[in-house]
Amino acid sequence: MGEPISLPMSPGNVHDSIPYLERLDRQRLRFGFETESVGLDAGYFTAGICKGLNDRDIYGVISYRRPTHRKGYFYKREYQYDPVHDHYTCPHNHNLIYKTTDRNGYRHYKSDASVCIGCPDRERCTSDKKAIKTVTRHVWKDHKETINQHRLTEGGRLIYARRKETVERSFADAKEHHAYRYARFRGLNNGRNQCLMVAAVQNMKKIALMAA
Repeated sequence: MGEPISLPMSPGNVHDSIPYLERLDRQRLRFGFETESVGLDAGYFTAGICKGLNDRDIYGVISYRRPTHRKGYFYKREYQYDPVHDHYTCPHNHNLIYKTTDRNGYRHYKSDASVCIGCPDRERCTSDKKAIKTVTRHVWKDHKETINQHRLTEGGRLIYARRKETVERSFADAKEHHAYRYARFRGLNNGRNQCLMVAAVQNMKKIALMAA
């Protein structure tokens, strides 16, 4: 019951998705878990985690996060990707060609300014002064698409529903009954000790219930 909060802590300004795979590997190694599937909320739907789960042959089910959208502009899904020729096609059937990959792993596809400058829907496509539309695609985008399909399956829905009975219930119990809503002391070590104490109490309660 206390497993989710008995793992090493990270600074408060680091999102949980960053150390997730490292924590997952530690759990599997420390407790000998043969992890077949995991259910995560939308905050963990990153290209790195999706690739990491696929590389580990773990069936990941991650909640959907609605992408940000600028009102009055085309949706990104309206730009169709062609994996054979590695380019995007805009709603007016013109190609956006690959130009470069940035240090964060995003491939940049750009349109031809000479074509876009006279487009009747230019204002719905880009605000770039040079009339160039840029669409980005992460090098591990295929892994995100694979993981995203899992949540649509019957098995995926069952896996994700288990989060409420395991992880979410544990956190709710800790916050409501064991002062886990706030850190009582400063520093990572003190915070870790608080988490371990709460986890120990939760585990003892679970053992007592099973032995009753």
